[in-house]
Amino acid sequence: MLVDGPPDARTTLVLAHGAGAAMDAPFLQAVAGDLGARGIRVARFEFPYMARRREEGRRTALDRTPVLLATWRDAIERLGGGPRLVIGGKSLGGRMASMLADEVKARGLVCLGYPFHPIKQPERLRVAHLEQLRTPTLIVQGTRDPFGRPEEVATYPLSPAIRLLWVEEGDHDLRPRGGSGGSQAENLGQACDAIARFLAERELQE
Repeated sequence: MLVDGPPDARTTLVLAHGAGAAMDAPFLQAVAGDLGARGIRVARFEFPYMARRREEGRRTALDRTPVLLATWRDAIERLGGGPRLVIGGKSLGGRMASMLADEVKARGLVCLGYPFHPIKQPERLRVAHLEQLRTPTLIVQGTRDPFGRPEEVATYPLSPAIRLLWVEEGDHDLRPRGGSGGSQAENLGQACDAIARFLAERELQE
């Protein structure tokens, strides 16, 4: 487990990685570093399949959903329990967190690039559990994200507990189109600004 930010921070944000990139990939490194510098404690962990990839030096199959959820529950327990934590992550990691946020009574949920459906398969939605979600949620999504674009997401019956931040020109990694005049660093900064505000709101509502 990797931890950024002060150990005595009022809020701990727990982030899990996406399907293809580890917990120390540049995207999560940037987010954790930015938020840690703001006084937010950020903890990151890896699913078993990613740990195997490190050990074996080769790509291995993703764990099945029950294993991913069990790993999340273990991380939450190790960090003091859901009521003390805001949970979430990048893509797959955030999706798994969203499936148990209500169960563990998390203080909040932050999803970075939620995979609303597989690429080029908009009919295979992954939103059923999001309709009744009670945990206060922030989803940060790029407007060019192939896993869910604004015009698609606008048609989904999402819970009123979910707040969406659309990052203009961002792809699944919030990277803008070349020539757009923006940068991934700027987009990540915008995402971290929104996350920091969201976490501050959770503290005020304690």
